[in-house]
Amino acid sequence: MKDVRIIVTGGTIDKVHDMASEGLAFSPDGATHIPEMLRIGRCDFPTVSLLMLKDSLYFDDADRDAIARAVAAAPEPALVVTHGTGTMGRTARFLQGVAPDKCVVLTGAMRPFSLYASDGEFNLGGAVVAAQLLAPGVWGVMNGRVFPAERLNKNTEQGRFDV
Repeated sequence: MKDVRIIVTGGTIDKVHDMASEGLAFSPDGATHIPEMLRIGRCDFPTVSLLMLKDSLYFDDADRDAIARAVAAAPEPALVVTHGTGTMGRTARFLQGVAPDKCVVLTGAMRPFSLYASDGEFNLGGAVVAAQLLAPGVWGVMNGRVFPAERLNKNTEQGRFDV
């Protein structure tokens, strides 16, 4: 099996209910839920790197450059990037060619892990497996499907990623 690194960038998968605003936000302590999700799944081998906690709707090219640098610098051949679903496809396409010898898989959630009944654990598990088995390149794993970067698109009407 390949060594896997998970690069955390934020998105709904890591959001919590903010009682002050009555909306979703990142934890005030700057923590990610990814280690807890891996623990629940008894998946203890990926290395987790917290790069940022940011809503992908507010990503700019500097954020995508930071992700690209983290992907290029990672020593592992298999990478999972947790990412907001709003611009996941755009980032996947941005990353094409950054690390041609690595398998990079983007994933996230439509519902936060902290609110339970989330798709996050399912998507994260699928992404960890896919990163070990897919050919080098940039992929997305959402809703039980694997998408090449150029076809990774959110269907906002259906609330899922579709072909």
